[in-house]
Amino acid sequence: MSAPAPPETDRLIFIYNANGGLIHMALDSLHKTLSPSTYPCSLCAITYGSLRMDPKWRKWLQALSVPAVFQHKDDTPHQHIPLPAVLRERGSEIEVLIDAPTLDGLGSLDALIAEMEARLA
Repeated sequence: MSAPAPPETDRLIFIYNANGGLIHMALDSLHKTLSPSTYPCSLCAITYGSLRMDPKWRKWLQALSVPAVFQHKDDTPHQHIPLPAVLRERGSEIEVLIDAPTLDGLGSLDALIAEMEARLA
């Protein structure tokens, strides 16, 4: 279940459609619990439980051969991109690896991992 990235990949950037910080995390957790169908961040919903990262996702990320960074919509310089999104940064070039509509349609962690592996192959 490893997902090595091509050698030319410098890093992956995961951008959540949620604000950072403890207060926002608590509000997001409540929102996901009370009204999951209206929660605006499919990436958060797929990769996080109520309070922490899914252990399977954490293990998959640790197996990557490139660094992964995580940003929130209030702390990303990529605010022009519809969120959530996964970006691939190679040197000074940044491309959208997985866009918001694709993430919104995945629905499960296994589907996200499969999509990531296919796009990084």
